[in-house]
Amino acid sequence: MARCMIGGLINAGLSPDQLIVSDPYAPSRAALAAEFGVSVCESNVQAAQSAGIWVLAIKPQMFPSVAAELAECKLGQPPLVISILAGIPTSALALGFKFAAKIVRAMPNTPALLGAGVSGLYAGADVSELERAEAQALLQVCGATAWVAQEHLMDTVTATSGSGPAYFFLLMEAMIDAAKLQGLSDALARTLVLETALGAALMAKQSNAMTEPETVATLRQRVTSPGGTTAAALQVFEAQQLRSIVEAALEAARARGAEMASQFGAAAPVNGAKA
Repeated sequence: MARCMIGGLINAGLSPDQLIVSDPYAPSRAALAAEFGVSVCESNVQAAQSAGIWVLAIKPQMFPSVAAELAECKLGQPPLVISILAGIPTSALALGFKFAAKIVRAMPNTPALLGAGVSGLYAGADVSELERAEAQALLQVCGATAWVAQEHLMDTVTATSGSGPAYFFLLMEAMIDAAKLQGLSDALARTLVLETALGAALMAKQSNAMTEPETVATLRQRVTSPGGTTAAALQVFEAQQLRSIVEAALEAARARGAEMASQFGAAAPVNGAKA
């Protein structure tokens, strides 16, 4: 995800010399420097010391050790911290840092690399409007942004859009495989499926931007002639309870986010509970 965000920022016009990236793995540092021209270092403290905005793009289980390291920073003023750690609430982030920090939680997704991502955002009451705007501006170069008012909903954002690209990739993969079983070449099957997915998404997005938006259900109904081929396929999806499968999948992802908060978020309240 960090690579996608770096690429999105630079593709949007941010100068590479405005970014400094820390990574403990030397080959990763070398690859980032070569691909994007950014400054890289091994030390989190070195990267964060002079930065007014920190982006935490690490695995949730790494947070305790990273927070302990960052506590060594000599800060002139509290940084604005943008965390893309799945599951870890702002209360746990604040406790982990052990110093004042303005924290915004964000959950982007991998299409950020193309500027076509979407990020859910949450900020506590101590984050000013200016700081919210700074965080949003940073994430907007990677795609659309949307704020949630209640922090526990960030787990649902993670389940829906953070993990969401993989769901669509799986559907496309399944459609490609099915088309190949019916005789299409791999190249032709991939072209048909990928272009269909892109076109359907563009139609839905364009409709959503209309003065009177049409729902995706309306778009589906419009292309489904009674007794036709589309209807035959959709009947199979309904018979196999596709909707229930999707609901269960998103719930599993949401629950895993809450579980990670319990595992790595040291006594912090989760699922909307209040301390």
